[in-house]
Amino acid sequence: MLKPDEGPILFRNTMRIFDGHLAEFTREVRRAVEFVEEHGPQLMVDVFIDEERMLAYSYQLYRDSDAIREHWRLSDPYIRGVMEHCEVERFDVHGHPDDGIREGMRPMAEGGTPFTITQRAVGFARFA
Repeated sequence: MLKPDEGPILFRNTMRIFDGHLAEFTREVRRAVEFVEEHGPQLMVDVFIDEERMLAYSYQLYRDSDAIREHWRLSDPYIRGVMEHCEVERFDVHGHPDDGIREGMRPMAEGGTPFTITQRAVGFARFA
């Protein structure tokens, strides 16, 4: 069983898609996910789109804080393409990111985006 400060880190990003941008958002998010599937450090990425409410939910699972740093280094051009068609409505982190990752997320929180970090209580993973 994993201790509270061990294990993977899960991101849940809630995005508000701009009116009239659904097709472009879908194209760009697909392009970004295809890139990280090929080159990124994520253990899992899944995106869900609620077309009626124009919301998208992205879940990304990372092995550790170093994997998050690698994602930030590699994915910036793809993230910019997605962000032309949406804004982050809420960002939740589950797990134990290190101080560097917390500092890297500070501008988002200071910019007014609702942002939480929830520490693990208990858990396990079946990933190899």
